[in-house]
Amino acid sequence: MDDLDRKLLNEIQTGFPIAQRPFRDLGVRLDCSEDEILRRTKRLKKQGIIRRIGGNFDSRRLGFTTTLCAAKVADDKIDRFVEVVNQYPEVTHNYLRDYPYNIWFTFVARDSEMVQRYIEDIKEQTGVSKILDLPAVKVFKIRVDFDLS
Repeated sequence: MDDLDRKLLNEIQTGFPIAQRPFRDLGVRLDCSEDEILRRTKRLKKQGIIRRIGGNFDSRRLGFTTTLCAAKVADDKIDRFVEVVNQYPEVTHNYLRDYPYNIWFTFVARDSEMVQRYIEDIKEQTGVSKILDLPAVKVFKIRVDFDLS
C-alpha cells in the first residue's frame, strides 16, 4: 500500500460520498482520476483489505429483529453448514470460532418468527441440532475508524 491507498481507505471508512459518481468525488478529494480510484478500490477489495462498501442501518429503528446464533458443528459438517447459512441474505456475519459452539452468525430479519423458521430450516438441511438463538437485548454500537495516514 502506498500513501494514496491509505488516504483512500481513510476516506472510504466514514466519508464515502452518497452521490451518482462517488468514485469521481473521491478522486476530486484525493486529487486523482475516477479511474484510478476505481482501480485501487478493486485491487484493495481483491486483496481482502476492503471487505465491503455499503451503508449501515439501525435495524431496530427499521423494525427488524437482530439475533446472534451459535452452533455446535462437527468438523466434517462445517463446510456444508457454512454454505447453508450463507445462503440467507439476512445473515450479516458468519465466523468460525475455537470453541465447542464453533460457528457464530448473526441474523437481521423482519421478526423473530422468521429467524426461528430459518434456524429450523438450517437444522433440517444440515443435520446440526445444537443452534443457540441469542437475541439482542441491548445493542452496543462501537464506531471504529482506523487512521492509516
